[in-house]
Amino acid sequence: MSFIRTSIVNRVGEIVLDRPAALNALDQTMIDDMYRVLSDWGDDDGVDTVLVTSASERAFCAGGDIRAIRDHALAGEADAVSHYFASEYRLDQLVAEYPKPYVSVIDGAAMGGGLGISVHGEVRVVTERAVLAMPETAIGFVPDVGSTYFLPRLPDGVGMWLGLTGSRIGGADAVEVGMATHFVDSAEIDDVTEEIRTGVPLIDVLGGRRHRPAAELPLAKIKEYFVDDNVTGIVGGLRGALGDPWAERMVDMIEQASPTSLWVTAAMLTAGAHSVLDECLERELHAAEQITATADFAEGVRAVLVDKDRRPRFDPASIDDVDPESVARIVGAA
Repeated sequence: MSFIRTSIVNRVGEIVLDRPAALNALDQTMIDDMYRVLSDWGDDDGVDTVLVTSASERAFCAGGDIRAIRDHALAGEADAVSHYFASEYRLDQLVAEYPKPYVSVIDGAAMGGGLGISVHGEVRVVTERAVLAMPETAIGFVPDVGSTYFLPRLPDGVGMWLGLTGSRIGGADAVEVGMATHFVDSAEIDDVTEEIRTGVPLIDVLGGRRHRPAAELPLAKIKEYFVDDNVTGIVGGLRGALGDPWAERMVDMIEQASPTSLWVTAAMLTAGAHSVLDECLERELHAAEQITATADFAEGVRAVLVDKDRRPRFDPASIDDVDPESVARIVGAA
């Protein structure tokens, strides 16, 4: 059984993500199927444009199949873990280098791996129902799928803020910071998608769409507190913002994350700012192989996705107790 549906009509190749019970979380078969189809269409003269949509009303793609990865890790199946991430990142790089217009339509949640198969593409359409995030530090993992390339290239501090806190942003904010390219009201998204399917040129469908709701991100605050890559300094600055509810929320979110993941994320985003995409993906693969073997990853996924008690017991439990050598080992070199 395949969890994607494909068609070619009017020279538009469409991939429909169709695993609604799992919010289209990418399992190994979906990654393999998408890579095969996209590779074929890239060389197909009968396909001018690729369109990626979702059969779920709730999500574009909620991420990778992290529960399955945890199962492999607990079973000591390191080869399966490595194969999953290597094939996922290969797919992300294919999207980034795709030779034809690649259009993703995000009218719901797009997190983790869902951003890997969208943000790297040429056209990213969002609605007011879109929710974008990289929430990996809360499960003892790190932002991946090439995010250590695109997050550092967002406005000052935004990438570090998203990577460390796992904060969610809406469609208008995603366009504002460059994670999305076009905003369409959800009431109109079916009509817009249908126009693309019928072969109407993208410039005619989307070119005149300039209106979107006002962005709501506190960019000045994000820049003030998150331009650094010193996690201790970031948290200290936020704690010093007495009486600021936003800063207090950010501290709470950071304190719920794995301290080791926080330091690794900061280091990888800093390195990614000076790397090309394939270097970032290589570094992410090394980090994924290392960190999925840790107790923090198993515990974080348990607390958030398995038992859902939201009470992870990370070790070490404080950002001040993280060993810099363990961070360096996970980050590796690329």
